[in-house]
Amino acid sequence: MSIVLPLAEPAPRVRSAAHDAQRLGKRLRHQVGRAIADFGMIADGDKVMVCLSGGKDSYTLLDVLLQLQKKAPVSFSITAVNLDQKQPGFPEQVLPDYLRSLGVDFHIIEQDTYSVVSRVVPEGKTMCSLCSRLRRGALYARAAEHGFTRIALGHHLDDMVATFFLNMFFHARLSGMPPKLLSDDGRHVVIRPLAYVREEDIAAYSEAKAFPIIPCNLCGSQENLQRKQVQRMMAQWDRESPGRVEQIARALGDIRPSQLADPTLFDFLGLGHRDAAATADAQRWLAGDPHDRPHAGNDA
Repeated sequence: MSIVLPLAEPAPRVRSAAHDAQRLGKRLRHQVGRAIADFGMIADGDKVMVCLSGGKDSYTLLDVLLQLQKKAPVSFSITAVNLDQKQPGFPEQVLPDYLRSLGVDFHIIEQDTYSVVSRVVPEGKTMCSLCSRLRRGALYARAAEHGFTRIALGHHLDDMVATFFLNMFFHARLSGMPPKLLSDDGRHVVIRPLAYVREEDIAAYSEAKAFPIIPCNLCGSQENLQRKQVQRMMAQWDRESPGRVEQIARALGDIRPSQLADPTLFDFLGLGHRDAAATADAQRWLAGDPHDRPHAGNDA
């Protein structure tokens, strides 16, 4: 007579990992939902084009949006779009197979931007700028042709903070990567629903979900990028001063023009100006024209 042993209970470590994954998924859904609400990213009837690269960020974006779509207070459609840039060795069946398994509407754009970038950019130079312009053009064209009202990108909180420092350190301007953006030609609304999500959480979620990650062998392999310098700085902050990156992200949403120095955003010229007082011409100030200097009294 055979003895049937009872099923062994899952080890506490396994249960803990599953529980942690559930908590992480709940936190991500809450953060994405809050970002969508705070910035009015998605409205009833929107056609959302989710740009899927095959990396952890865009996989997470698609996964969370599909979950939120089921319980959202508004009705919207989701289409995943990938740009096959014809990089050598690119596993072209990975994304279609994955998306078919989900039953998600999707489209693969085939455009050989890799050859263009490789031909135009000198060896050893960074390719990101040209590559991103070509990629953006292809995705915008697809959105216009098929009437998508929202273009969803997988940029997260770390990307937004890093872009702020990139612009400040290397371009001398205070600007960043907004959660919601109108394209330069006014035809497309770009949204970043992961605006409140940390990259480390995305990495953990991606690992728990076992997404079929496709590594980027074009720009991702270049070590001399300015962005990598900023990322190393932020990683050091996370180690030595936890919470600093989140604090900076909150500061990006609390801008006070009167405390900065941009006269196009705040009327410094008019601040404290007396109606009866004459204002000297700026060019004469710069030249130090003695005629602009006030007279202390009458000449003897």
